Amino acid sequence: MQSADYTGEQADRPRWVENIPFWGVHVAAVVGAILAGWSWAALAWLVGSYAVRMFAITAGYHRYFSHRTFKTSRAFQFVLAVLGITALQQGPLWWAAHHRRHHKYSDMPQDIHSPRQRGFVWSHMQWILAKRHQATDYDRIKDFAKYPELRFLNNHDLGLAVASAVLLFLIGGSTALVWGFFVPVVVAWHITFCINSLAHVWGSRRYKTTDDSRNNALLALLTFGEGWHNNHHHYQRSARQGFYWWEIDVSWYALKLLEKLRIVWDVEGVPRHVRDQVEAPERTRVREVEVKAAA
Repeated sequence: MQSADYTGEQADRPRWVENIPFWGVHVAAVVGAILAGWSWAALAWLVGSYAVRMFAITAGYHRYFSHRTFKTSRAFQFVLAVLGITALQQGPLWWAAHHRRHHKYSDMPQDIHSPRQRGFVWSHMQWILAKRHQATDYDRIKDFAKYPELRFLNNHDLGLAVASAVLLFLIGGSTALVWGFFVPVVVAWHITFCINSLAHVWGSRRYKTTDDSRNNALLALLTFGEGWHNNHHHYQRSARQGFYWWEIDVSWYALKLLEKLRIVWDVEGVPRHVRDQVEAPERTRVREVEVKAAA
């Protein structure tokens, strides 16, 4: 997904025509929910579809493609990318490249969605709609851009998302289309967006990171663990974002299950010395040797 380079105010203008599907999904979710009505089937479609999409974003787009916190096969890598596309948060390479930039410049002027720099609305969703962030920065995602199938998915994400909607309609009719596609997509959008906006404004700070990242238990429950955002910014290499047993992290539990099934492997946890902010045992021993040698 390549585009022209935009600068200044022009770069921050919304892409109105291209953003019609974004607003259209919101309208379809509200109108469709009213017309289709509520039922136990609707609840099942909503919960199930939301769970799949949220896991695909948190474990796939974020913890795998953005941070490489575990390893998997090329086949399951493809599955994670496809499932992520059904969440309509653009392609996996676009998502991960932008997220990597966010971490490099978190809450600095170059951060793409910092509420400190540009305000709540910009950080929540306006940045996505701007011309400035239309293109995929392939230089920032070279490790995954080398796979042609991922580049294909990244460049055809909208068509594939529409195809998933059609498939749901064929399987479960209007109930599946509304409560299994439009409604959970919109809900997942805004709950995910809250990590960029609210999780840098509302919550507690266990670690003194250079940004405003915060831990928020409510957001963690809704996002399968992403709400432990200060933890994550403190140590990005971990697939576990709820560092302590009482910090619920559903995506971590799912990844550990997949590890037992040998679908994924080398799932990175958080070292105790990093979590508790104490000196690593190895480093302590090295220093003891150095002190004795000096004496």
